[in-house]
Amino acid sequence: MPEVFSYPMPYPAMWMDYYFYATWFLGMFFLATGWALFFLYGKFSYGVDLGCLWKTTLLIMMTTVALGGPMYYNTKFDGEHGRDGDSIKISADRLDYRDRKGNEKSYPLADIKAIHQELITYNPPPKIFVVLENSKGRDSLFVTKNLPGYKGFIAALSKRTGIEAKLR
Repeated sequence: MPEVFSYPMPYPAMWMDYYFYATWFLGMFFLATGWALFFLYGKFSYGVDLGCLWKTTLLIMMTTVALGGPMYYNTKFDGEHGRDGDSIKISADRLDYRDRKGNEKSYPLADIKAIHQELITYNPPPKIFVVLENSKGRDSLFVTKNLPGYKGFIAALSKRTGIEAKLR
């Protein structure tokens, strides 16, 4: 009997597919506001004065926030919710992975060579890799600890393949 594990989908599918456009638009809007303030209160002369210092500082801060804010949010959001809506099915002899857009990958359980957690987690939650190898080469897929019942998934996969999972 196949076992199916699915990530929950707390956000609408449209937001999951296009959130980065919204964050970059807001970041650029923030930067445009900085430039508007610069031109509104700017004293344009060829000499260096203290007014130039605060305007330059304002533009540097606005640029940093406009580029760094969306980058931080997008990286964190993808780490926490990038797999939402995906499902994994372990059947008698295959491991099937289906993402929320309908793309599917299927691997024979005999091709699984290792199950391990990443050594260093740069972007939580930690990833658990399933490494596959066959005559065509190596491949891998991963699950995160956000997968409800991920311990059950790892235990079931270890039991069916006979490979011990190396988790931290």
